[in-house]
Amino acid sequence: MLQSTMRILLDELLSADALELVDQLALPRSWLTRSDPNAVSRGELALAMAQALFARLAQTVPEAMRYIERVREQGRSITFDHGAVRTVLAPCCGALPCGEAAVTRILLPLGYTLAGTYPLPRLGMTGRAYIHIDDPQGIPQFFVSELHPEGFSAAFQQTVSTVLRGSRDPLAPADHDTLQALRREGHLSFKTARQLLPALLRCFERQHPLPSLAQYQLLLRESAEMAWISTEGQTFNHATDRVEDVLELAAQLRAEGFAIKDQVEVSSSGTVRQTALRAASVQRALLGEDGPRLHVLPGSFFEFISRGARPGGALPADMDMRFDSGNATGIFKMTATSP
Repeated sequence: MLQSTMRILLDELLSADALELVDQLALPRSWLTRSDPNAVSRGELALAMAQALFARLAQTVPEAMRYIERVREQGRSITFDHGAVRTVLAPCCGALPCGEAAVTRILLPLGYTLAGTYPLPRLGMTGRAYIHIDDPQGIPQFFVSELHPEGFSAAFQQTVSTVLRGSRDPLAPADHDTLQALRREGHLSFKTARQLLPALLRCFERQHPLPSLAQYQLLLRESAEMAWISTEGQTFNHATDRVEDVLELAAQLRAEGFAIKDQVEVSSSGTVRQTALRAASVQRALLGEDGPRLHVLPGSFFEFISRGARPGGALPADMDMRFDSGNATGIFKMTATSP
């Protein structure tokens, strides 16, 4: 059987357990065969990156692993709809570009384009959806949010600057050159794509040092989202399975004892429904007055989404791939817990 380009790229990069998780992802038929045996298209590289990020998140979220095992036992696949990343539009972020630029400098060369902007005023943030030009429904979207520190207190703003000023850039100069070549040509050689992919994955990690306990607590008092970013950075905040009926699935999972959100979020258009499993707990060593101590903090989580047809349209061609500000605000609460 001819392997997909994505699987060839990931075989030497991921563990056997991670590859099993990738195998649970549904892949559009058009991506099952290699488009060019000597090159990797931007869409193939985008898919490989998204699949690796999915596996990484799943391995850190126990409820996600439990759900994936349920899917496997039922003989089904997961349709990876989108992943979410949080950023901060601060005045300075060390060597890292501030705000969504830390992520879009990767997404745009990979073939993504801005599809929608979603104000999140209750969170002091703005969300933006990036959809892939080559396969809007088949390649996972990215929901990239920016937190705006200027909407918070002076002490909060100063703490944000202190926490982020030590950020490093995970991309080397050669990686930037490769991304520009990808943006121009739309493809890379296999060798070059293999070299770039690990660098892309490093961009979805925390790039700054951990905050102190006092810094974390100050941020948490004003913004659970900024507190989360201070310990988790640009790690995938959540990954999402696109399902046929999220209401039915939520009821089933609740009956089976899954820790699922009490309420399903419904978009103002009525076409997009979302819910999520409880965020994982992570341990982070924060420096306090008595030295560094491990604290149990909120990590990432797993989400579900149902997408109906746009008004006047029909599935699958007219699937509503948009997001909703109200839905996003509700879903973001999954990480709003304190240590």
